[in-house]
Amino acid sequence: MIPAWLAFFDGMLAIALVAAGILGAHFYFAPPFFGFQLFGFGFLLSILGFLLGIIGLLMTRSEPRRAARPRAVIGTLLSFAIALPVFAIIVAHSRYPAINDITTDFEHPPEFIHAVELVPNRGRDMRYNKDKYMAAQQKGYPPLAPASIAGDPAAVFDRVQKLAAGIPDWQITYADPKAMTLEGVCTSGLFHFQDDFIIQVRPGPNGTSLVEMRSKSRDGVGDLGVNYNRIVMFLNRLQSAG
Repeated sequence: MIPAWLAFFDGMLAIALVAAGILGAHFYFAPPFFGFQLFGFGFLLSILGFLLGIIGLLMTRSEPRRAARPRAVIGTLLSFAIALPVFAIIVAHSRYPAINDITTDFEHPPEFIHAVELVPNRGRDMRYNKDKYMAAQQKGYPPLAPASIAGDPAAVFDRVQKLAAGIPDWQITYADPKAMTLEGVCTSGLFHFQDDFIIQVRPGPNGTSLVEMRSKSRDGVGDLGVNYNRIVMFLNRLQSAG
């Protein structure tokens, strides 16, 4: 029974590809984006396997095709086990726009200094593209503003450095106390995707300091809200610590 067997093989292959993508990227056997591509292909196969499994179940309800029914059942369950959680994640994050560069300041966004010299970024344009990202960020996310912190810029920058250095999965790659600029790389836990971020402290009104931040992914088009939420998390922690 062809649909039942195809469902079985699609389900097995989907699990193998998803596992290979996750484990390969997580344990550095493959680049993060390649691992994610394997994962995505496995997800697509799981959808195909689920559909074929349903067809196989319908076609093996009676003899003489009933002998192939166990294959259809296994293929359907395997494919469903992959497709359902991934589909749920996609739906939960579908509200986020397809952008991966977020900033607190559209007119004077922090611009990377050291990040352009890192090997993975060589040849990439790290400048903020206002025409490409501003409208999408304004439409897809709540307003994001720099944090206003009481204190002179030098003291606030020192607090920024200490807080950033203590966040897991953050690596500080550049710090300039004179320019009050700090850059770093954040690495995700599963696929080890890396995002570059920059934080700048600027003088504010009435004895305050403004903390600007920008976060940009190295891979993909969208980021499922990771960069925006990273900025919100850091600025909230900074204000709470104050």
